[in-house]
Amino acid sequence: MFTEEFYIVFPEGDVQEVGRRLPFNTLVDMNGNPLYPPLPTNKMIVFRVARIKTSENRGGNETFHFLELMSAGELLQYTGNTHTRIE
Repeated sequence: MFTEEFYIVFPEGDVQEVGRRLPFNTLVDMNGNPLYPPLPTNKMIVFRVARIKTSENRGGNETFHFLELMSAGELLQYTGNTHTRIE
């Protein structure tokens, strides 16, 4: 039996299992769910998939999606509103 397991790795090193593979540069929330622009605001906790590593084992694969936290300034381009203040 061959299994595939997918994980997100937060900047602090915490690891959480997710149900699917995430493409590189995808914006995700704290549960690893993809977020699609336009975002409602730039004052959200949003991560970006910055790196992907797959470990191939005999009985299956483990894919690790390394996340980076995005700042309010970086998220501004995804809101569609260029006049939002960054605090």
